[in-house]
Amino acid sequence: MKKAKVIAVAGGVILSVAAFFLIGADHLDAPAVSGTAQDLGDLYAFEGDNPDNTVFVATLQGVLQPGSVTNNAKFSEDVLVEFNIDNNGDFVEDIVIQAIRRADTMYFFGPAMVAEAGLVSEINTDAAMHQVQISTSEDSYVTDQDGMKFFAGPRRDPFFFDFNRWNLVASGAAAPEGFSPPAEASDFFEGLNILAVVVEVPNSMLGTAPEHIGNSAGLEGLPNAYNVWVSTKRKQ
Repeated sequence: MKKAKVIAVAGGVILSVAAFFLIGADHLDAPAVSGTAQDLGDLYAFEGDNPDNTVFVATLQGVLQPGSVTNNAKFSEDVLVEFNIDNNGDFVEDIVIQAIRRADTMYFFGPAMVAEAGLVSEINTDAAMHQVQISTSEDSYVTDQDGMKFFAGPRRDPFFFDFNRWNLVASGAAAPEGFSPPAEASDFFEGLNILAVVVEVPNSMLGTAPEHIGNSAGLEGLPNAYNVWVSTKRKQ
């Protein structure tokens, strides 16, 4: 696989990752890439079934209707997905996990130290490489290699959002009541799908997590936590 220079076109939200679940949402918020192969949906990062592992999930190309729309959705061979991990607290990526499609396979490189941080990347073919067959709506493939797990393919969109109520709140029509109680809310994403890239990694491969950012914001006693964000970068 040849090295290719890629440049960022969409970014995720900086998150802290420790022994709990966190999420950053973006669905359809970037007009320049909305509905394209590099349009990010969400970033999820959470403790694995093994508490010494962290699971990273990037969702793309939402929202997808079930059936032919989902079946025809494809990862782009020109779009690199990067999970960026800051392990020293300076909010600059130190470790990166890259994922890119070739034919019916998703290739993963890393986790590896970043040669040069920033918006432009090269696929790090010198890093450890793993691969998994891209799943379809009928078949699900998960690969367990070297203590890591990998998945790429369609999944039910797990994000919950009452979009209709949000429009009312944003327009002022729902003020001052605001959002509905959870039991009364209507999930816009119910029954819809999205493409997902998933990797589970032993924390020993990520380095020692820095002090939790919340401790400097007036909170106390929070565990050390990686700062994590995801980006998509298109081949130039």
